[in-house]
Amino acid sequence: MKVLISDNLAPVGEQILKNAGIDVDVKTGLPPEELKAIIPDYDGLVIRSATKVRADLIEAATRLKAVGRAGIGLDNVDIPTASEKGIVVMNAPDGNATTAAEHAIAMMMALARNIPQATASMKAGHWEKKRFMGREVTDKTLGIVGIGRIGSLVANRAQGLKMKVIAFDPFMPAELVQQHGVELVDLFELAHNADFVSVHTPLTKDTHHLLSTEFFSQMKNEAMFIDCARGGVLDEEALYEALQNGRLAGAALDVFEKEPTNLDATPLLGLDNCICTPHLGASTAEAQENVACAIAEQMADYLLKGVVRHAVNMPSVSDEVLAEIGPYITLGELLGSLHMQISKGSVEEVNVEFCGELAAQETSSVTIAFLKGLFTPILQDAVNFVNAPLIAKERGIRVVEAKTSQSTDFTSLVRVTVKTSKGGNMLAGTVFGKQEPRLVRLNSFGLEALPAGAMLLVYNTNVPGVIGALGSTLGQGGINISRMTVGHKKASEQNIILLNTDTLVSRELLEEVLELAHIDDALALQLPALDN
Repeated sequence: MKVLISDNLAPVGEQILKNAGIDVDVKTGLPPEELKAIIPDYDGLVIRSATKVRADLIEAATRLKAVGRAGIGLDNVDIPTASEKGIVVMNAPDGNATTAAEHAIAMMMALARNIPQATASMKAGHWEKKRFMGREVTDKTLGIVGIGRIGSLVANRAQGLKMKVIAFDPFMPAELVQQHGVELVDLFELAHNADFVSVHTPLTKDTHHLLSTEFFSQMKNEAMFIDCARGGVLDEEALYEALQNGRLAGAALDVFEKEPTNLDATPLLGLDNCICTPHLGASTAEAQENVACAIAEQMADYLLKGVVRHAVNMPSVSDEVLAEIGPYITLGELLGSLHMQISKGSVEEVNVEFCGELAAQETSSVTIAFLKGLFTPILQDAVNFVNAPLIAKERGIRVVEAKTSQSTDFTSLVRVTVKTSKGGNMLAGTVFGKQEPRLVRLNSFGLEALPAGAMLLVYNTNVPGVIGALGSTLGQGGINISRMTVGHKKASEQNIILLNTDTLVSRELLEEVLELAHIDDALALQLPALDN
């Protein structure tokens, strides 16, 4: 077996691979064409963020069996193409959590005590004690946006500084958050009450510019804002205006919407009350050793033993089981993603029922795929086929499986009910032919829809003209409809319309759809794309 390390990796990672008997080459900073020329020689590829594993590189990688990312983010890997070629893509989601949390605390302290500004002043030959008057964090309130793994670590460390901690996270059960000594509040309540706000949520379509003008207008004038999560969760233009106009006392940023960035791209860098670091949240020797060890061990275990850990594109099942239920694993992930995007409130219970011929199979991997799909819209690359059940357990979510040989309308059926703090939904799906997943029921609506890719779910009154007006509005907005399914409910005046679109419907266009006559509600959805 032969592995290429194409990005800078802590030396311990290379040594672990060599100790396992694997031939290792370290060639970093290669131009794309040079990398493409040598990649056919390798069974494994270890990367960080610099190497771009796009479709053309994957096509050239005729021997490649696994790609390992020493870290969490996988936006530099074409996962669908890798999956199509049977290449396992794995990451190391746990190695950076402590480092990221500590960096957020360090940024908060540096911001509160004007440490970067005072340092620059002294180096310029000044002694300005009065100018850089700071503030204590003791007895202040820290508001955390996103109280997952990293957010909870920040909360723990802030409590050690004698701070009160409140949090906003619509996907976390209040009881679980309270176990950390943290009060769960809504977003604007957090803005209104916090002396410091720290962001720890992934970037998704729902969190893009989550923190914008309306949020900053609710914050105290003396409050301070810290973002060490992901660029794009913050509306940088809105923060710039808030800082420049005295609506906020200061900000500390480690991440930016465009990276790498500079003063021309990010005017925030020119403000005295904004301190910055170049995405250093995971940049400690300990964290880099942790992720290097993790990904090297995972790569060696897979190449030499066939053991899959922290794979984002395949569950840990035998070839025999995969041949029998592979399409239902795909279906499970799709149903999970759909469930999370239509649900309101935090998930409390998941009930998965396997009906018909499928009930005779080993179906635990389908349940795991559903959980991965359920958490991916909110956790992104931090969830995979290995840790999805653990995440459910950590969040206090009860997972129940049931089987019945009876299936009225289909040879095999997967029926999943998700209960949340604000209600719940039931989805049912099957596989047409051998590979085609279908959504056949959404609560009490029957339909036959392809639950994949960009979609628009519309609840409407069952009257003439709705479909025409909807299609016209989407067309004028530049959206092409590739597939449409109408779901009916017996003895009801309401329908649902599920559209597959070539691109995701924007928030602005969604508002136009909601203003149409006889449209009761509409949701823009982004599900995993199916391999062609």
